[in-house]
Amino acid sequence: MMERIAESIGANRVVLALSMARLGDAVGNSILFIVIPLYIARLPSPAFPFPEPVRVGLLISLYGLVNAALQPFMGALSDRLGRRKPMIQAGLLLMGISTLAFLAASRFTDLLVLRAVQGIGVALTIPAAMALMTTATQQRTRGGSMGIYSTMRMVGFAIGPLIGGFLLDRFGFAATFYAGGASIFFGMVLVQLWVKELPPVVSNGVERRFRIFDRELFTAGIVGLGIATFVMASAFSMMTTLEQQFNVRLHLTAFDFSIAFSALMIGRLLFQIPLGRLSDYIGRKPLIIVGLIIMAPATALLGEVGSLLQLSGLRLVQGVASAGVAAPAFALAADLSTAGGEGRQMSIITMGFGLGIALGPLIAGLLAVSSFELPFVVGGLMSLIGAWIVFHYVPESMRREEKRHEATREYASRAEGD
Repeated sequence: MMERIAESIGANRVVLALSMARLGDAVGNSILFIVIPLYIARLPSPAFPFPEPVRVGLLISLYGLVNAALQPFMGALSDRLGRRKPMIQAGLLLMGISTLAFLAASRFTDLLVLRAVQGIGVALTIPAAMALMTTATQQRTRGGSMGIYSTMRMVGFAIGPLIGGFLLDRFGFAATFYAGGASIFFGMVLVQLWVKELPPVVSNGVERRFRIFDRELFTAGIVGLGIATFVMASAFSMMTTLEQQFNVRLHLTAFDFSIAFSALMIGRLLFQIPLGRLSDYIGRKPLIIVGLIIMAPATALLGEVGSLLQLSGLRLVQGVASAGVAAPAFALAADLSTAGGEGRQMSIITMGFGLGIALGPLIAGLLAVSSFELPFVVGGLMSLIGAWIVFHYVPESMRREEKRHEATREYASRAEGD
């Protein structure tokens, strides 16, 4: 049955299994986006009190900073072990336990520790999952496969805030943490049941010079794509820190804010797979550049909105823009990757995304002390700079002869046959 479902949407079994598992853990993580800013307000202030937006930004950013800092090491570890599935499972277990542990948190420092543990968990999971996706797909259909993976992730991120806002308004904080933990454990079950790991493809040259930071693997194209995902994630995550301010300015409830927040995910859901597949035909680079250019005004105008409708509309545009960046960027990085070095190279892209999720809210919290509008103007300018970097430094893989080792194609064929 798995094979028939996978074939019907243009994927293979590994892609579909990882995508469904990603859905489960995305729901659990995104529930906290709505809960954390409000949960902080009910806890005692730390010994060295900061303004509330700074505390929210720090807590949200710590998760991403730990995640981003550890991803190159975890990517290298997955390359060394040649086994991705155990790392994915270990990361999901850490995330699930730490989400439930929010129930016992009574101080701001408790939340800091738990967010750091969650960062370690996601650092274990993401590079291993992306390396497995890389070796299980072929270049001619990789954009569509990455679109499916990203779309399922966005389904989780769209559902999570809505669940979080609804449960928080009706049942309180405890219900949201139970729901978040259960969703992540559900992702673990799917990985265990559906993901079958095959022996990795390793280039002799990569194996011989194995290093965590291999300069030959970190090319201008890979680093440029890491910057593109960083500015994209920074731009759309800035809104998270300022939930309380948006609610006061626009007279919103937690559920109202969750609707606007999730509008970005809806844009991703509608356009991620079509744009991913389009990149298989016209190339990855044009879509990434256009996506970043569209992201710029959509972000800059967030500070000027006067209603829930306007806020939701701009978030929807941000979603469409990020759909043009995410799947093509992941697919292009996979196209440019070297057999045996996928974990390290894909970790640069996912690290960029993690840093964006981390630093976007922190930048917003710091700049909002001066002006509510300033963070969003800065986010728009960063998006334009990212588009310029991609234009000048990132190559277009679809215009070249496929560079992946022949054994990679054999691996993908075997995965499709399972």
